[in-house]
Amino acid sequence: MNLKQLAGEYAAYFVKDGMKVGLGTGSTVYWTIQKLGERVKEGLSFQAVPTSKETEALAKQLNISLISLNDVQSLDFTIDGADEIDANLQLIKGGGGALLREKIVAT
Repeated sequence: MNLKQLAGEYAAYFVKDGMKVGLGTGSTVYWTIQKLGERVKEGLSFQAVPTSKETEALAKQLNISLISLNDVQSLDFTIDGADEIDANLQLIKGGGGALLREKIVAT
């Protein structure tokens, strides 16, 4: 198991019943979504706003309940990755096509 998988799976345990969360995009969040799919099978109930078509497709495949950002006033939190993080917790996000949607969901 690599560090991205460990971090991604760990993040899934912050999601509790009834929450509304943003789901980012990328190689770390992939593992979060996989673990959330397992937790949904175990009875976890929450709603998620995907930040990309890729995230949306994976979440649907795993029976994660999805909602539109337009349908919520606020989210409990958003789970996403970063390309680099320094000791001061300053980070660099990727420049992929999902970046704009990720920023909108995170705020």
